[in-house]
Amino acid sequence: MNTSVSTPTPAGAGRFGSGQAVRRIEDDTLVAGLGRYTDDIRVEAQAQLAFSRSPHPHARIVSIDTAGATAMPGVLKVITGADLVAAGVEALPGVAGFVRADGSAAASAPRRALAHERVRFVGEPVVAVIAETLQQARDAAEAVFIDYDALPMVIDPVLAIAPGAPVLCDEAPDNISAEMRHGNAEATAAAFGKAAHVVKLNIVNQRLAAVTIEPRSILADFDKASGRTTIHMSTQMPSGVRDTLCDAVLKIPRDQIRVRVPDVGGGFGMKTGMYPEDAVVVFAARALERPVKWIADRSEEFLSTTHGRDVHVDAELALAADGRILALKVHSLANVGAYGTGVGVAIQLLIGPWVQTSIYDIQTIDFHFKAVMTNTAPTGAYRGAGRPEAIHNMERLMDEAARQLGMDRIALRRRNFIQPEQMPYTNPMGQTYDTGRFEHVMDQGLALADWTGFEARAAESEQRGKLRGLGIATFLEWTGGNVFEERVTVSVLADGVIEVFSAVNAMGQGIATSLAQLVVDAFGVPLDKVRVVLGDTDRGDGFGSAGSRSIFTGGSAVRVGADRTIEHARGLAAKELEAAPEDVKYAEGNFTVAGTDLQIGLFELAGKQPDHRIFMDSTSTVAGPTWPNGCHITEVEVDPLTADVEVVAYASVNDVGRVVNPMIVRGQLDGGAVQGIGQALLEQIVYDPETGQPLTGSFMDYAMPVARTAPDFKTEMDQSTPCKNNPLGVKGVGELGTIGATPAVVNAVADALARNGYAAKAPLLQMPLSPTRLWSLMHA
Repeated sequence: MNTSVSTPTPAGAGRFGSGQAVRRIEDDTLVAGLGRYTDDIRVEAQAQLAFSRSPHPHARIVSIDTAGATAMPGVLKVITGADLVAAGVEALPGVAGFVRADGSAAASAPRRALAHERVRFVGEPVVAVIAETLQQARDAAEAVFIDYDALPMVIDPVLAIAPGAPVLCDEAPDNISAEMRHGNAEATAAAFGKAAHVVKLNIVNQRLAAVTIEPRSILADFDKASGRTTIHMSTQMPSGVRDTLCDAVLKIPRDQIRVRVPDVGGGFGMKTGMYPEDAVVVFAARALERPVKWIADRSEEFLSTTHGRDVHVDAELALAADGRILALKVHSLANVGAYGTGVGVAIQLLIGPWVQTSIYDIQTIDFHFKAVMTNTAPTGAYRGAGRPEAIHNMERLMDEAARQLGMDRIALRRRNFIQPEQMPYTNPMGQTYDTGRFEHVMDQGLALADWTGFEARAAESEQRGKLRGLGIATFLEWTGGNVFEERVTVSVLADGVIEVFSAVNAMGQGIATSLAQLVVDAFGVPLDKVRVVLGDTDRGDGFGSAGSRSIFTGGSAVRVGADRTIEHARGLAAKELEAAPEDVKYAEGNFTVAGTDLQIGLFELAGKQPDHRIFMDSTSTVAGPTWPNGCHITEVEVDPLTADVEVVAYASVNDVGRVVNPMIVRGQLDGGAVQGIGQALLEQIVYDPETGQPLTGSFMDYAMPVARTAPDFKTEMDQSTPCKNNPLGVKGVGELGTIGATPAVVNAVADALARNGYAAKAPLLQMPLSPTRLWSLMHA
């Protein structure tokens, strides 16, 4: 993606540096409808691909008859799983680095680009048809005849581990792909034995669809002359897609594949890796030696895109008589779907647990997590990726503990917060928080939300026949993907532009604007002198955008690269001005020699270089992850007649370290919160337990938050505690709102019930809190 700045030259570059609410440089093009997405790219002789997908949740493939499809008008090629195996196409990478209970390697059936011999979920791709037009491809895909022998299936992780359950993978007859234990079970049992109070909750974080405006999209363009394939696709991690495709699946040199990313209509973690369909498109383009495009339709997205969450948890909290937490026990079953993947397993067995104790001083834990395979679509990254589940567990426990102890929930939190003087603090999962003033953030949140004025608002709601509830979540999250190195290139061009390439990727979050502002900080030039280039593996490699790492890793790399460029240019200027480098000063696009009137402009200096540019290839590393945190407070009204829930107030204070662009950060926080509200009240992927068929295959069935779902947000950022792990002092922000919103809303509904005669029902709440589900609970 090439993002050029078209704003007028400002009077002073300081107006457009970090800390300023600069308008997003991406927006003029997008708002005018001039964005360029994968489906907008047309190349000569472009063919279209369509899939025939499994209608069964579990079945043996007896035979595939492609003769009728092959003979249809416009059909260029029909590909089966057996064809790919014969061509040497390997399965996608499975679970690595994890083990099962007996110490054996984690297990999963091999996931092939097209199902071979057996299908394991409804929607799994089985046959690919490539034709001249999309309609021809779709018609031919329907003409493929596949004889299936249906097998027993299971979609519930609890039932999947029961004796006699259908087995998805021979290496895991219990359907447990992997499991992990953390902490000390004996010490935890002893702490529970002496506890004055024990709080227990069963919590289900339901399965969600990561719904992006732009579906998965890929165009593979094969060049006969070079033998290279250029892939245009909607992805967050172009280098990762290329590497998986080349190293693991096609077994070809990396230099045969180039991945380019145009505009991306949303990612939310769902576009962080390579899908089976991507491999098929590339294989087809190479086999036919012509371009092949596939754009998923919405039904395919609901069926086969990785889903998020789907975790069943038994959580227990042991407390002393004064409310001090003695120990935490969390045992969970994570439904990772038909195929365990490295990402899907890591999210639930490792990444989520990293933040399970959150901002509370808890050192005694007993965690036991199992990744269970079922006949459903695989799960993977979705905004927050494990942290929303863990924080939801913790915050639900905290509020329920306060209720059962008869203790103020704010006082309970104060008693258990990690204190600033304990920093750096290492939690029982071995994760070290560099900074954090959690009580300070909560106090600001309470004031912003007018916590003490709630009773008057509740009385007013009561007069209108509504039950009002007050919810809170105080929490932190981990960001970074634990990939801390990033490479950038900086080119100062003679035509007056500073061009920066980064491997972090745009997907609607405004990263190009924030990176450009960091370039303005370093060079002191107007914003319209900066061009940010993203999404091209020929320009450079990098991890990409995931885990809220784009600014603190990618942004730090840009600032370090810019500073290195200035230092390199200082040497060039000294030579040009015949001065000692230490006497040459740089400011706002000019080099001057101290005590003289000698000077040369940055771009003039670039023009004097042999290739008319000053170039820097810079790789840098940050010291560790960031730990953004916040206090999110919501108020809801519940209609007792219909059990309809409305979020009527939302206030949050967020410690995100230094803020580069407050407008973008606020948008990320509020947008994330809307997704969290969606999980709390509306969203859920549902499979029929008798047939394994998805029941939520379209927007007619899958409820999404809309504009009226969002309250008037009061959103503030606390910049008083910068991160110490990167030179900018920033903390990741993209997922924080999602993590805080869900427990805050559920806690608010629980509070509304408890205040109005339904206290026994509060611990039984399960998401989504739809009117039907909530009404049934209230009147059971």
